Amino acid sequence: MTSMPAGSSTPKQHGRFRLDDPREDAERLLDAALSGDRRCLARIAVHRLTPVSEKPGLRDALHTVSREMGFQGWDHFQRHVAALDTAAERANGTLDDDLDTVHIRCGSDLRDTLPATGLHGHFHTFSDPFCIGPLHSLERQAFMDERTRFLCDAFGGDENETRRRQQHEYDGLDQAMDSERVVLWFEHDSYDQLILAYILNHLAHQRRPTRLELVATDGVPGVQRFIGLGQLAPEVLGWLWQQRRPVDDALITLGRRAWRAVTADTPQRLDDLSRTLTPELPMLGRALRRHLLELPDEDTGLGLSEQLAVQLVAERGPITVGEVFRDLMREREPLPYLGDTMFWWMMQPLMGGERPLLASDHGEETPWQDRSLHITSHGHAVLSGHNNWLDTHPKRRWVGGIAIDGDRDSWCLNKGTGRPQKRPANVA
Repeated sequence: MTSMPAGSSTPKQHGRFRLDDPREDAERLLDAALSGDRRCLARIAVHRLTPVSEKPGLRDALHTVSREMGFQGWDHFQRHVAALDTAAERANGTLDDDLDTVHIRCGSDLRDTLPATGLHGHFHTFSDPFCIGPLHSLERQAFMDERTRFLCDAFGGDENETRRRQQHEYDGLDQAMDSERVVLWFEHDSYDQLILAYILNHLAHQRRPTRLELVATDGVPGVQRFIGLGQLAPEVLGWLWQQRRPVDDALITLGRRAWRAVTADTPQRLDDLSRTLTPELPMLGRALRRHLLELPDEDTGLGLSEQLAVQLVAERGPITVGEVFRDLMREREPLPYLGDTMFWWMMQPLMGGERPLLASDHGEETPWQDRSLHITSHGHAVLSGHNNWLDTHPKRRWVGGIAIDGDRDSWCLNKGTGRPQKRPANVA
């Protein structure tokens, strides 16, 4: 459940298209093409429906614009808009009142939006960010205790309040199974998919509701950069509701395998499972692969998120922390999963220690989003591979059950194969 950077206000971002949306673009394209604009003529030529011997018409331009938006063509766009209009009409009723329903989501971003789609069942948030911090195969209370300690250390806050919130979220999973129907709402990134794996693994050992269903997507027609369900308009969520699927035994089994892989203290299971493409739910395999990329690069010692952030500062600094987060999410991150507070937690070790990679002229009195960053000489040396970040003994971090530090052999990723391997500890 990644935070969407500000500006999610157009159909290409929230997904709620109407028939008139591409028409103006198509008319401009056609006018320019008929005036001899070679670029516009070339765009239409790729997708035109009419014979080449004829002048292109509005149908060609509409088809071209629709294709460039990500649809199969103008007819496909029309059908999709009709489906969204139907979803909007259904929102006036109650879609989930046929059964006692609980909607489970890894954040609160849909709590107020789902009722606007006609879904008025109970809403339960389960938001423990398994994409960061330690994950071990422990009994539930011991597991919760470890996660509570990590969350307090990472984000501060009162330990009793954090523990109370954790207990409420975990207990709520059990209580939800007393309902007639549970619907899981998840997108494709590692934040969501690791939580989904935990829930599926949990369900393998618990009673299940009469109906257990999943809404999961890694993209929406016409949305240029799909980051998460929270960016979508209510009508689009209503359209996704109509496409929900039952959670069957094969999916439960996949969830168990995924959870065992991410909690293992070595990366072989994670690597192997992510290479199967997980046909029961392909987006899970891709999320596991992205999670694996948080292992350190063998040359720099940086996980992918760290490396992308440092590269942005090297290229654009001085740049504020908030701008780094924005540009990382919009431009660089192949599968955005970090919320803003998780991103700031990740950045702080890079700015600390005796040999930081990044430095700021602002103190703690400045909100972290507004602190200006520049790269240090050591940061340049690490990015180039001349120095390795792990050799400076940064604070231990975790990739699931795998500990990453510089005072022992750490698992890294081989550049040539993309496979995990051990890196000899620095003995200097």
